[in-house]
Amino acid sequence: MRTGGEILADSLVAQGCSLVTLVPGESFLPFIDAAWDRRDHLRLLTCRHEGGAAYMAEAIGKLTGRPGVCFVTRGPGASHAAVGVHTAFQDSTPMVLLIGQVDRPNLGREAFQEVDFRVMFLPLAKQIEQIEDASRIPEAVARAFACACGGRPGPVVLILPEDILAERKQVANVGLVPAAHSHPGDCHMDRLRDLLEAAERPLVIVGGGGWSQDATESLRRFAESWKIPVAAAFRRQDLCDNASPSYVGELGFSISPKLERRVREADLILAVGTRLGEIDTRNYTLIRSPEPTQTLVHVFPAPEELGRVFRPSLAIPASPTTFSRRAAALTPPSRHGWQDWTHDLRQEYLENLIPHPCPGPLDMGAVMVSIDSALPDDAIICTGAGNYTGWVQRFRRFRRFGTQLAPANGSMGYGLPAALAAKALYPDRTVLAFAGDGCFLMTAQELATAKLHGLSPLVVIVDNGMYGTIRMHQEAANPGRALATDLANPDFCALAAAYGAWTATVGRTEDFSTVFAEALTASRSGRLALLHLRLDPEAITTRTTLSAIRAAAHQKANNAQSA
Repeated sequence: MRTGGEILADSLVAQGCSLVTLVPGESFLPFIDAAWDRRDHLRLLTCRHEGGAAYMAEAIGKLTGRPGVCFVTRGPGASHAAVGVHTAFQDSTPMVLLIGQVDRPNLGREAFQEVDFRVMFLPLAKQIEQIEDASRIPEAVARAFACACGGRPGPVVLILPEDILAERKQVANVGLVPAAHSHPGDCHMDRLRDLLEAAERPLVIVGGGGWSQDATESLRRFAESWKIPVAAAFRRQDLCDNASPSYVGELGFSISPKLERRVREADLILAVGTRLGEIDTRNYTLIRSPEPTQTLVHVFPAPEELGRVFRPSLAIPASPTTFSRRAAALTPPSRHGWQDWTHDLRQEYLENLIPHPCPGPLDMGAVMVSIDSALPDDAIICTGAGNYTGWVQRFRRFRRFGTQLAPANGSMGYGLPAALAAKALYPDRTVLAFAGDGCFLMTAQELATAKLHGLSPLVVIVDNGMYGTIRMHQEAANPGRALATDLANPDFCALAAAYGAWTATVGRTEDFSTVFAEALTASRSGRLALLHLRLDPEAITTRTTLSAIRAAAHQKANNAQSA
């Protein structure tokens, strides 16, 4: 006989879970008590806000390929955690959110903090299940893990009324459920070969979830043997070794104008694992919906996604892993006409790594070149959302799978929690969290989580005193009329020092390399480190300035009036 809390803890361990992020709540005290007796197998990472806890679980899912698990209490706790569930959904990340619910006799009465989570999370999760009997916990947990990993990976929500965690039942555990993956058929691969051999300007685009180190290596072998260029979808640059002669850049907000033109020029797009979302396709213009101008071969693990937005010439329902293995086994033709095409795209990518001068005493382009050269290939880079991420995405050369943690749904505040999750999993690896001054303060309280658990990433704050992305859009739409985007910031170093962190502020390019080396040393020695960078507000993107955007908007308005 075990309590529901004990059954739940054992069920998580049976599915390979060894780490649960949480903000403790009275609705699941029996689980926390059960974890005490299982702390050699099940570690609890106590956080300071449910949003941060959910981000950490999502990052664990990205890094391991197995569901990250987050436990929150009902009502306000679950509402806070929704941001991580949305991130997992749009990023195709396996995740399980556990929610403590009111007692079963009080369901439907709008009891204290009660919410019908089966309705609340309906558009955000792959599956939502409320468990009504403690004896059904093992099968529900196994089902949740299988669903989170199967097909298109994503989040699953399990709702656990408080009283079922306290009741005692006798029930067996359910063993580890292997993930089910779809495989391409011979007919798919034969047709793919025919389409590739007929193409003159092919381009591979990789993205989405469900990848592994083996899958990325297989995809690279395929691309290099066929001499086909590979572009990464938004914030998925670690899916192809950036040093590969086939890698040609990323399709996010910081896309190179030359690569943008090349996507339009391509006559065949092989999209692997990516949905080809709004950001990757420039609002569905680089690849038009519903009828692409290019021949589209779409490889995706969920058949229902194929043809939903784009009409593919060839739809292949397959996971990135199974497809990449089959693709790597394809023998390339003895002759093809796109070697110069690939060479030119690669050269344009290398040229894009050369930064333009940045206004102000601190040049972020030069800073990123210095950071890139100082980091090992297995360093894990974490970012949230904002224009500061453009420098990371443009100038960091990702060499290995699982080294880029960034939300494709553009969720702010992600970088620090993701870095803490990475450090919890890989304490010996270098982990950097980049955050804008607006982004950082959305989850800054998780510095306390770092202190509690002895986690020591290096946090780099890029401070320009404003919500930069929104200011950029304001100046482009209504030049000179910026409102509600200025920020009053704390002394970031003093804030971090209060949590015991090593800190420094840098405002000049010539000072950066030395201070960055000291910050890395502190982080690698086991001390949380924070580096505060003061950036001129004019340095709004890697390619232009705030004044230039404002001037262009004024000129556009004047031209419209003249017309």
